[in-house]
Amino acid sequence: MLPLPEYKTHNHLKFLLNYHFVFIPKRRKKVLVADIATRLREIFLALSIEKGWDILALEVAPDHVYLFVAVNPVDTPALVIKAFKGRSSHHLRAEFPELKKLPSLWTSSYFVSTAGNISSEIVKKYIEDPHHSAN
Repeated sequence: MLPLPEYKTHNHLKFLLNYHFVFIPKRRKKVLVADIATRLREIFLALSIEKGWDILALEVAPDHVYLFVAVNPVDTPALVIKAFKGRSSHHLRAEFPELKKLPSLWTSSYFVSTAGNISSEIVKKYIEDPHHSAN
């Protein structure tokens, strides 16, 4: 089991924003194999370092990707997924001509969920605790 992510600080801000993404290649083709899968991981790692993001977990299957990434407060899920999909599509299609047979590498759809150190249920219980009520 992975250790729990640490809270980050910046100026007057303390945060922990973790996004869990799942996305697939166009037509769910099983193209994320061998050298393509290895190169995809390298591209994701370089991008995350460039952007100051932390990849907490990454699973590349032949027909889908699971990505769990910690990001900064200004980075929306749409911006994050666009960066990962866009950069990887550009590089992979340039380096592996067989991927040009697809109209695009990725579908436009994706799944995203947020996650942190505690579950949503714990947050809900904390907020609903009568000790926080002013009345």
